[in-house]
Amino acid sequence: MKKVLFTTILLFLVSVSFPDRYITRGPNPGEIYFLGPTCTGEGLYYSTDYGMTAVCVDSTIYQALTITAGKTPGVVYYATMLEALHISYNYGNTGTWQYVNGGISLYINSGVTEGYIYNAIVSHSEDFGNNFIPHNYTGFFGSLIDSEVDNQSNIGYAIVNKYGVNDSLYLLMTYDNYENLFVKHVFNMFSSSFVRMSRGNQNGKLYFLQYNSNKILFSNQYGENWIEVNNLNFHNYIDQDIVGGRNDGELYLIYNFVNMMWQNAHTYILHSIDYGVSFELFHPFSKGQKPLLANFSAKKEEDANSIINLKDIDSIYYVSGEMPLSVQFYNYSIGDINIYEWDFNSDGLIDSFEENPVYTYADTGWYSVNLTVYDDFDTNSFVKEIYVYVYKITDIKKNIGIANKQISCYPNPFSKQITITYPQSDKSETNELIVYNNVGKIIKRIKSNNEKIIWDGTNNSGNKCLPGIYLIKLNNLKFSQKVILT
Repeated sequence: MKKVLFTTILLFLVSVSFPDRYITRGPNPGEIYFLGPTCTGEGLYYSTDYGMTAVCVDSTIYQALTITAGKTPGVVYYATMLEALHISYNYGNTGTWQYVNGGISLYINSGVTEGYIYNAIVSHSEDFGNNFIPHNYTGFFGSLIDSEVDNQSNIGYAIVNKYGVNDSLYLLMTYDNYENLFVKHVFNMFSSSFVRMSRGNQNGKLYFLQYNSNKILFSNQYGENWIEVNNLNFHNYIDQDIVGGRNDGELYLIYNFVNMMWQNAHTYILHSIDYGVSFELFHPFSKGQKPLLANFSAKKEEDANSIINLKDIDSIYYVSGEMPLSVQFYNYSIGDINIYEWDFNSDGLIDSFEENPVYTYADTGWYSVNLTVYDDFDTNSFVKEIYVYVYKITDIKKNIGIANKQISCYPNPFSKQITITYPQSDKSETNELIVYNNVGKIIKRIKSNNEKIIWDGTNNSGNKCLPGIYLIKLNNLKFSQKVILT
């Protein structure tokens, strides 16, 4: 009786507390389904060309809040707020939907075998949703935020928060089809953060989207270790979702934008083939005025057409190389843009007006990059702080990677103090922590000869800083990290 009651509570929390799923991959490469705006409301779209174009196959399923595609071609499911599961065997076309079951949460996941579908962590079906087999999920705690299954049978994941712990999210993992769960990783982020997780195309590869910061994380170690691969610029009122593709390194993002009582409605699909480092932007549905948002990323020019080396996974977010360093910038800004202004070294001077420029850094150091875009009505800017690092000594990149693995900042976010620990081979050497605010102004300097520095959230005058995002740098170790003061 206890188990039945707990299951009901868990399903209720999943159904009413967390964001919807808007995009799912089909069984074939380039095949995706997504929920998006239509001229009059919302509908289900189907694409076979990676989201470049899409057909609205059903504009009547306004009650669909989450979708997932089965392993069988043409099979797609949706679930409603009333916990009803529906299936179509004909690519979701109008009139082909059948009700198959009730009591199903919004977080449905297709399995790696035909006919398999998961009802969060609670149960799974092996016959296209007609009957569900319950799980014990021993070891589960807190509130469920998201769940996903691996490409390997019986392996699954769950993201949860814990009552009373405000600065952590927990990744739980199972090896026995949710009979037992254990903590695999702890994310240092707000427990109230909206996040989405999706598997890639191979065992142990996972993607993670944090809504409020628009960060994309990636793991190729079954969620044990994660690295930031990109940071995007999008409004909070845009619906966002993420799903891994069928090819290695493939990732999709969807952004649905609606305002002015449906006068303006747009769907954007961002498609990546390098784990989310760069994207190609598609716009399959457009109505009215477009939003204006600057977005970009970069790679070394010599790596622009190559596959990312996963052995070098620690440095996938920022761009680094030996001087002179030529960098290829990828623009995937949104809007009717007529002017691009690039500032590659944050000196306030415009360095390029090209859409996808290449820039060569001649001197060593860390560089922040700013892109400002214009349409006929407005302007929007996006800055990536400490984004490019140019070095001179051949092996310094290796040393930076080692240092980054050994440096920790905890807790993050923090309210009273944050502790930065790092390796210190020479005790006589002084390391300096520099804290920047969100406009790049230095507000605090702390020097230490020890292996840790504590920042209590105050500025150089001793006054408590306002809550927000700050950038900390350890000069001697060439390390930087964004931290959040609450």
